Amino acid sequence: MKKIIKFSKFFLPAVIISLSIIAFGLVGFFTKGLNLGVDFQAGINETIQLAYPAGDVTFDGKGNAELTVSESQLTLVFSGAEAQKRTVMLDYKTYSTLADIKSALEKEQGIRVSLAEGSESLPSNLLVPTYQGNSLLSLNPVKLYRAPKDDTERYASIDIVRDALSPLGDITVQTINPPSSQRYLIRVRDNGEDPHFMTNTPQTIRRLIEDKVGADRVVVVKADYVGPQYSEALGRQSVWLVLMTLVLILIYSAIRFKIEYAIGAVVAIAHDALVMIAFIVWTRMEFNTTTIAAILTILGYSINDTIVQFDRVREERKIHPSEPFVDVLNRALTLTLGRSIITTLTTMLAVLALYFFTSGSIKDFALALLVGMVSGVYSTIFIASAIVLFWENHKKKRQAKAPKDKGVPAAAVSKN
Repeated sequence: MKKIIKFSKFFLPAVIISLSIIAFGLVGFFTKGLNLGVDFQAGINETIQLAYPAGDVTFDGKGNAELTVSESQLTLVFSGAEAQKRTVMLDYKTYSTLADIKSALEKEQGIRVSLAEGSESLPSNLLVPTYQGNSLLSLNPVKLYRAPKDDTERYASIDIVRDALSPLGDITVQTINPPSSQRYLIRVRDNGEDPHFMTNTPQTIRRLIEDKVGADRVVVVKADYVGPQYSEALGRQSVWLVLMTLVLILIYSAIRFKIEYAIGAVVAIAHDALVMIAFIVWTRMEFNTTTIAAILTILGYSINDTIVQFDRVREERKIHPSEPFVDVLNRALTLTLGRSIITTLTTMLAVLALYFFTSGSIKDFALALLVGMVSGVYSTIFIASAIVLFWENHKKKRQAKAPKDKGVPAAAVSKN
């Protein structure tokens, strides 16, 4: 017979540990707050990269010419009624220096390239991609930028960026890994005082940083703006979404099992959500719609695990009706432990692939899922089961205290 693990001995220490983690998270929440993404905070989130000017490109030919710089190649697309539609792709392996890129581009009619002094021999893979989309070439020069060639050319730091933007007041600046890329996420809150905030702020950011590090050294990677009404509405909707999920799970669990099981299940998944919030607060992970999706995913994952455990408890109670409930509970948890571990580890393999092979918000989503899955297995065993055991013990004590004979004896009634 399989050895029964006495999980019930660890219920009280587990509850104390969980309360400590949740309290730690709440302290962080009220003192540090969430690192709100642009979805939940009125203002602008702008990602910039500090680089060097590499040169200018102009076009005075017929038709249209669009230039795109990626991490592996430079692409030039000709179109229009007066031009033959064609695409020119210059990969950095074939055209290994900026001089090679210039020579190849100037073979195309109407294209003129002017490289910055001393840039001719630099590797072409240092070119900074055109993150804001294709650049339509004209007589007005389109600037090319390059990353630092080595550590000696790296001039930026998060302190320099913060110092440059200090006139803006309430801002946050984060380094985007790796630090050698000189990329920074700048968040400026919209307090509603500037009616042209959306257009003025990006210009101000560029001007202040260029005043600090030099002209033509700021590349805008991405810029997002969210108005105050949208961010407030989205925040309220997210809270209601999580609360309604908990209510629906409570109703479902109460119908399928008993009320004590339903309360245990809801407390367990609420525990998982609070643990994830604590992790997000203290790691300063950006809290955005992707984070909400991760929390809701874990709520569904955790309740599935809890339902399986409770099903087993119900079956074991039918098989061993005379045994103390604590023994039935320990046996059910022991029998389903292997299934819970294997299922979680299998799911984690897919999530780990997301974590290691993606970046940005998807990487944060995967990390939040990993924390939530560990918490989900833990809460199913030690939190949901502890609630049910406490309820059963309390009910048993109340039944023991209740008088055995609540009515008047039949003999006494017949005498009257």
